[in-house]
Amino acid sequence: MNVEENGDTNLNTYKAAFERRYQAWLDSTTPHVAPRWAVFGLLLVVFMLRIIFAQGWYIVCYALGIYLLNLFLAFLTPKFDPAMEEELDLEGEAEEGPSLPTKADEEFRPFIRRLPEFKFWYSALKATLISLFCTLFTALDLPVFWPILLIYFIILFALTMKRQLQHMLRYKYLPFTTGKKQYTKSNK
Repeated sequence: MNVEENGDTNLNTYKAAFERRYQAWLDSTTPHVAPRWAVFGLLLVVFMLRIIFAQGWYIVCYALGIYLLNLFLAFLTPKFDPAMEEELDLEGEAEEGPSLPTKADEEFRPFIRRLPEFKFWYSALKATLISLFCTLFTALDLPVFWPILLIYFIILFALTMKRQLQHMLRYKYLPFTTGKKQYTKSNK
């Protein structure tokens, strides 16, 4: 075994140990939903303050906004989309697996997200960190008229949310739950 192979082995060992520790840390954060989102919110505020005070990197900010909107839509969308199932039923190519009930007499099926909450948080956190890192490079500070980007993003957000709400109303699903229903004793 020469020195170069020994160095590669040590590097791989350290890399594997780092990946295990990192994954253990991620796993330990899973049950702490509110603190995770608070960290993300704080990081997003830091990013926005960086954009506001530097008065630049509007393209980076716009790209982050579009990416976060895409993540949010995946978070709101069911894993097994009833609209796609209707199309497949019409074509005779129905998929097997759980789906949302589309008729009143169908059994209850829980809402399964296309993008789970933890992956949504993790992807949003990584994207915000990358965007914050991108603000360190002046080459990415492209000159744009930011009000146009802002107006376009607001219009895109409104139209996308309108379409998503119509989809939710049409197929009668609610992606947010408040937990198990609590019943009170009657006063008889």
